[in-house]
Order: sequence, then C-alpha cells, then structure tokens
Amino acid sequence: MTTVLITGANRGLGLEFCRQYAGAGWRVLACCREPETAGALRGLADSHPQLSLHRLDLGQLGQIDALAQELADQPIDVLLSNAGVYGDSAQTGFGQLDYAAWRRVLEINLLAPVKLAEAFQSQLGLGSRKLIVALTSLMGSIADNTSGGSILYRSSKAALNAAMKSLSLELRPQGVGVLLLHPGWVKTDMGGPDAPTLPEASVAGMRRVIEAYGPGDSGRFLDFQGESLPW
Repeated sequence: MTTVLITGANRGLGLEFCRQYAGAGWRVLACCREPETAGALRGLADSHPQLSLHRLDLGQLGQIDALAQELADQPIDVLLSNAGVYGDSAQTGFGQLDYAAWRRVLEINLLAPVKLAEAFQSQLGLGSRKLIVALTSLMGSIADNTSGGSILYRSSKAALNAAMKSLSLELRPQGVGVLLLHPGWVKTDMGGPDAPTLPEASVAGMRRVIEAYGPGDSGRFLDFQGESLPW
C-alpha cells in the first residue's frame, strides 16, 4: 500500500489531502498538533482504517525526531509538508515588525519541513516513490514580488524554496526527489473567502502533479496545474 505522511492534516488543504488520498486507497499518516480535537479528521479516520492520526507540533523539532523514531520501520512514499502559518498582519508591517512572530513563521514554514526531510530519510529510503513534497507559495518568488508587503510569510517561503532546491541536489544520489508546489489562492482559513480556488480542485491538481513526477522534475517550483513558476 502506498503511504503518504501529511502535516497540518486537521484542516484546509491538509484535511483535503487526507480525504483524497484515503479515498484513493493510500495509507495516510495524518499529523496535527491536537488529534483529540480534530473532529473532521477523526471522522475521516473512522471511515478509512488505513488512515492513522499522529500528534505533531512542528514548533517542537524534538517531536519530529520522536515521531520518526515511532515510525522507524514504516516505508513512506510521499512526505508531504503541508502545514504553514501566515504571521503577517496590518498592524505589524515594516516599521513595527513583530520579530517573535517572524521567528515562529520561520520555525513552522522553513525549519520544520527541512527537519522532517532530515528525520524521515530512512523511511523515504524504504518507500518506492521516495518523494518529498513541500507546499510553498508564489509569494515566495522574488521575481514575482511586485507589491511588497507580507515580509514574514514571503521570506519564509523564499527560504523554503532555497532550502528544498538544495535538498533536491543533495538527495539525488539517494534517489529521493523534491517538489515545491504552489496550491494557488485557495478558499481556506489562510486564503480567505474571496479566494477563487476550492481546496478540492487545488488538491486534485497537486495530486496529478505528484503522480506525474519523474526524476527530472526534482527541485522544480510548480503550481497546482503543473506550470513552472519563477524563482
């Protein structure tokens, strides 16, 4: 059975990834901070016995190591770093930046995905697909930044892009690939009600990109329709 580990699985895109992958018969390792309060995710697990819930606070890097030890003998085909935070607000722009919030954004959006890749190397080696997928954003593109603002979020995603590009080169000899995916502007808690893309469509598109992955795609920055994006 093909296995995917998904972070931020309790809501939004993470929950939709769990729903679609479980529905397709994949084994899903669904990770979130508080599984006991994740009602929708628990309901999904009740109807899909191959979906298991795992406690994981990405702000605590030691928890990533602990989970990797717990799952030490489990093959993982796709390691999907979905969880992320925005952090910026109208009250904390340039001139009054919240540096504590910035550190938190970097911990969740940058350090945690890299730590996950590092901690789960052996499980990826046991899998057949050997693919790391990091959800990033077009807002992390330096070339596309024509409006400024959102310094916390933009910088975290630009750094994630750079780190994952490096990992794609370093892990190539091990046969492990890396994809950076922009889900589009999606109608979630982060995207807001005006976003034009539904989670179902975004996730279905990203699943197609993941399914079509070949070794030559490692390190690419793509949107949910498979189009290349500027760095």
